[in-house]
Amino acid sequence: GEPGTRVVTHSGKEPAMCDCIFCKIANHEIPSTVVYEDDRVIAFDDLNPQAPVHTLVIPKKHYADITDGVPAETLGAMAHAIDEVARVKGLDKGFRVISNKGEAAGQTVMHFHMHVLGGKDLGEGLI
Repeated sequence: GEPGTRVVTHSGKEPAMCDCIFCKIANHEIPSTVVYEDDRVIAFDDLNPQAPVHTLVIPKKHYADITDGVPAETLGAMAHAIDEVARVKGLDKGFRVISNKGEAAGQTVMHFHMHVLGGKDLGEGLI
């Protein structure tokens, strides 16, 4: 491309046009336990929970990770969804939000997602 432009292969792709497992969940092609959903995001329970409450919040459009040009409106919708997950799951005493970027950080599905973890005292350590 031109200098200063970024080549994007799949960012912002509609879920119906994507083969990613999270896109399929967003498009309701694969069943999940939906905790919250609106036109931009969907939140569902993790199949391999790391805490009593472990819900994933994802944009419906495909972005590889948090640095993949996710629009501010989508990030705002994700923040709202996190608040809704906390309310629905009764996380009034607190919760943790984590987003991994890249395999070295533990990202296993290359579709931007935030983990909402809670339901027990998580302590001060992040890892």
